[in-house]
Amino acid sequence: MGVEALFEPRSIAVIGASEKPGKIGYAIMKNLIEYGYEGKIYAVNVKGVEIKIGNRVFKSYKSILDVPDEVDMAVIVVPAKFVPQVVDECGKKGVKVLPIITSGFGELGEEGKKVEEQIVETAHKYGMRILGPNIFGVVYTPNKINATFGPTDVMPGSLALISQSGALGIALMGWTILEKVGLSAVVSIGNKSDIDDADLLEYFKKDDNTKAILIYMEGVTDGRKFMETAKEVSKKKPIITIKAGRSERGAKAAASHTGSLAGADKIYDAAFKQSGVLRALTIGEAFDWARTLGNLPEPEGENVVILTNGGGIGVMATDAAEEEGLHLYDNLEELKVFANYMPPFGSYKNPVDLTGMAGAESYEGAIKAALEHPEMHSIAVLYCQTAVLDPRDLAKVVIREYNESGRKKPLVVAIVGGIEAKEAIDILNEKGIPAYPEPERAIKALSALYRWSRWKNKQKSE
Repeated sequence: MGVEALFEPRSIAVIGASEKPGKIGYAIMKNLIEYGYEGKIYAVNVKGVEIKIGNRVFKSYKSILDVPDEVDMAVIVVPAKFVPQVVDECGKKGVKVLPIITSGFGELGEEGKKVEEQIVETAHKYGMRILGPNIFGVVYTPNKINATFGPTDVMPGSLALISQSGALGIALMGWTILEKVGLSAVVSIGNKSDIDDADLLEYFKKDDNTKAILIYMEGVTDGRKFMETAKEVSKKKPIITIKAGRSERGAKAAASHTGSLAGADKIYDAAFKQSGVLRALTIGEAFDWARTLGNLPEPEGENVVILTNGGGIGVMATDAAEEEGLHLYDNLEELKVFANYMPPFGSYKNPVDLTGMAGAESYEGAIKAALEHPEMHSIAVLYCQTAVLDPRDLAKVVIREYNESGRKKPLVVAIVGGIEAKEAIDILNEKGIPAYPEPERAIKALSALYRWSRWKNKQKSE
């Protein structure tokens, strides 16, 4: 109960809204307005000042109790000492959920932890839920909600991002904009005094706008609850975690950072494997996997075909495929179809080498043939930038062929080259086709999709 109001509020109040640019209470108001939230926005400021943002002027109410209408969500940005009183007033007002931005609670030690427990108790008495404290806010792109003090221009998409770290979470939001990763939601959970990872997983499991979930985690409070929930959600949608605190020293740092128990790393590792959660070791790896898991269909079989214009990147991709346990399709009789799209000195053995002479027509024909062939289950399109074909033209070919095929098979792309290559990669990623600057990254991302799919199918058969 109550978690829905984080993503589907009809009205939002900012308690501690500020008229001064540079203040968090100003940034949250500004982000809500600029991101296009269509519900009602109320400013609450104890001084009752007028708040001007762009061409909009908000009168501010001295207390949430003075707001004339119902309020579903109240974002709290007041200093820690005022939070207990504000939570009580929100309860009386009938608010459903409270993202508490304010820090200075459980992460400071015992005293702060007691106050944290007290505000959760108050909230529950009124049937309210608390997100945080010690967070940067929440984003839900389908409803144009950006109640954070992070970047404004989050790209809508199908990946939900949950972060226990505030600063890193804001940085990751910025990173997704740069890297063209579309997000359905961003949730900062901070101290997890009430709403935790498992509660959010439950919501995203049912959310049609979310296809995959990525969690940056330092520790969990209730390990059993997390595992049981994650296992159920993984049967429907993939979950990727970056679990920090792998080393003993890192675990201690995590404990002092958000007041969470980091726990022995081997236990987490085993728990993730049992629950079907994919564990990434770096941010880059996590987002690489998220592109395939959030955008591509599950493979219908094990056969992978690599199409390339360069022997070198073809061999690198083949090495990566073998290391990752992917099966390269090797029926030469069927692979002969690719001979139609290459000069006589090309090779239709998998990896299929279309040669450096391959232009748009060669790639177009080969991609179409692979997408249509019933025994070719997944495709990796590789390209080394040459003067023969502009990578951006290749991107257009891939988008057209993939869309015309109905996107029924997983397809990943790697384009190695300069500025035009980067532009082509961005074009593909914006269209939901996972594209990378290195062949190994494309193969490893495809492998993540296979690992999740195999785990899921194993659960069905058990």
